Parts: sequence; C-alpha cells; structure tokens
Amino acid sequence: MSDRPTVAFLLHHPAHFIALGAGAGLAPVAPGTFGTLAAIALALVLRAYSGDAAFVAAIVILFAVGAWASQVTGRNLGVPDHGAIVVDEIAAFLLVLFFVGADWTRVAFAFLIFRLFDIWKPPPIRQLDAAMKNGVGVMLDDLLAAGYTLIVFAVWQRAFG
Repeated sequence: MSDRPTVAFLLHHPAHFIALGAGAGLAPVAPGTFGTLAAIALALVLRAYSGDAAFVAAIVILFAVGAWASQVTGRNLGVPDHGAIVVDEIAAFLLVLFFVGADWTRVAFAFLIFRLFDIWKPPPIRQLDAAMKNGVGVMLDDLLAAGYTLIVFAVWQRAFG
C-alpha cells in the first residue's frame, strides 16, 4: 500500500496515529511541512505547561516512540519512509525549537532553514536516508537536518543577533 493513507489507516493502529503526526501527514501536499508546523503547536503547549526538563523529555520520548511508529507504519504502507510519516519532522523540529526559543522571527527563520535541509538532504543526510530503511533511519535523517539547522541558526545569531 504505497498510496496516500486515509483517516481509516490513521486510526487503525496507534503507531499510524503517531507516525502520521495525529493527521498532519494526511495533508494532500507537503505533509512534511505540515508536520513541521505541528511541532510549532506542540512546542507552544510544552512552553506554556512545562519546563525545560519536560520539553527535553518530550523530545527524547518522541524520537524513541517515533522510531517504532515509523517502522510499523512504513511496513504497513509498503514504503519505509513514506511521505506521510511526519513524526520525524515533528521530533526533530521540536529539538530545534527548544534551542531557538519562542520569538516568532527566530522560529520562522529556523522553520525555513529546517525545511530546506529536510528537502535538500545534503551529505550525509541523503546517504543515511538511502542506507537506513527502517524506523531509526527515518528519525535520524531529520535529526541531522535539525543539527544543520541549529548550526546555521547559531551562525545567523552570531552575525545578526
């Protein structure tokens, strides 16, 4: 089943619900962008109702659970890193948002840079994406994109901040 998943597929298994970002991955265009936007909403909730330790714990838990959910969902869709799987964008961009803060200019800049790296997949992201066709690989390529984003963000802050 490599077609676009449906709401019925989303609700069929908890792993599907998690991997598809509670429905963000069902977006008919640019599901990864919708997943990244979902991370912003989740970060707002985490900042409003928890501290830094809970924010970091949420990121770690989402990476671990996301690897499992991506593995199950990719297998059930017949494509290991199906475009509808967006938990990787959500977890990775949450990590970026932890360091970027809540200022909307900073969030917007980080969003654009993260999406660029996630789509472009510069080395070694592309090689990792091609080599690891499992849930961990799905999560790791976006973690590397988050790392690149944070490096560019730090340079931008140093130069213009």
